[in-house]
Amino acid sequence: MPPGSIKQMADHVAALMQQRLHVGGASLAEKLRRGGRALPRSVRSEAAFLAEASRQATNPRLLPLIDRDRVARAHDICLRHLQGLDRKARRRAALMGIASSIAFSLFAVGVLAVVVLWWRGFL
Repeated sequence: MPPGSIKQMADHVAALMQQRLHVGGASLAEKLRRGGRALPRSVRSEAAFLAEASRQATNPRLLPLIDRDRVARAHDICLRHLQGLDRKARRRAALMGIASSIAFSLFAVGVLAVVVLWWRGFL
């Protein structure tokens, strides 16, 4: 695996982060710093490893020390997660979470009101 392919993998993950998560930055490391919290911990650590490997690939002395299998595995994990993201589905899930929270709160207040009215003897 030549050093250019490691850089291409990192650039591909960075482009997907730009497209799917709308995170700005010049490199994968900067995009992780700005929007890494939007990724699960396991994907974030693999993306950080990929960014570090991309940085090490520019140094000819460090290039032989890079675990190429782990780089490929990290790239696959990041791609699998980022390609599975859908902005509309995330927004819909967030709105459904808010709506269910409001509905449960209204239900709890209604039950509490009925219990207080029964306890006080009005029902």
